[in-house]
Amino acid sequence: MLKVADLNKSFDGFQALNNLNVNIKKGSIYGLVGTNGAGKTTLIKHVTGILRPDSGCITVADAPVYENLDVKVRMGYIPDDLYFFAPYNIRESSKFYKNIYPTWNEERFQTMVRQFSLDEKRKLSKFSKGMQKQAAFILTMSTMPDYLVLDEPIDGLDPIIRKLVWKYVVEDVAEREMTVLVSSHNLREMEGICDSIGILNQGRMMIERDLDELKSDIHKIQVAFKETDEAAYEGLNVLHRESRGTVELLIVKNKKEFVEEQIMKHHPLVFDLLPLSLEEIFIYELGGGDSEIQGILF
Repeated sequence: MLKVADLNKSFDGFQALNNLNVNIKKGSIYGLVGTNGAGKTTLIKHVTGILRPDSGCITVADAPVYENLDVKVRMGYIPDDLYFFAPYNIRESSKFYKNIYPTWNEERFQTMVRQFSLDEKRKLSKFSKGMQKQAAFILTMSTMPDYLVLDEPIDGLDPIIRKLVWKYVVEDVAEREMTVLVSSHNLREMEGICDSIGILNQGRMMIERDLDELKSDIHKIQVAFKETDEAAYEGLNVLHRESRGTVELLIVKNKKEFVEEQIMKHHPLVFDLLPLSLEEIFIYELGGGDSEIQGILF
């Protein structure tokens, strides 16, 4: 298990992380989402042992991460801003990784290079950003990490390569119980691969839940009554409400069974209850209910 407990971090008086708690189960994929500046990369740099917390602790299997080589050698990290030795190609870089990581898997490295169709002789500094992302992924996955931390891993990749990246990640989670923390703005793809989600805002964890459970508690409702009946909404946690003619559109945060029972006893003429996508949940949990966003969602 990867655990962050009561983490605080400030930079020049700015509180970047505030009493933050994160719990990532072994053998799961945890999606970290938030607006720009929410603290996602700062959190990741603590999880990977790059930054020292002001207070709180980060542990992997109950062992502290910071300055712990035994933990770091089991962890793979692909940052958003990549760095490579300028003169190296991917083959020369593989030798460097092999000397650092005792779990290096040469057979996997060779297989992945072929699958991703990268030129082994070309300097990595001459690769496009997307090709550099692929090279970083190949090198990191060839170390056979027990813990994988990804910061915007598919940014700049075409759909075919993205599918191949997620294939390797999901297979290692299933076969080796690799534990994954991934931060991305691509919420639609996160929704397809993550087991749990943490929504970060202004350095605080707003929500941390299993994805299926999160989606079961927030719904989009379309409802119409013969006559307006405000009593139908009593007891509902309404995050957003608007009228479209005789039909009302609502976003409610309650158990499905409770919503259905409350609405149906007032005999609606129209009643549709639908789960929200992760993207819609993210917008409404962060208070995005203005007309411009409504137009996107509805």
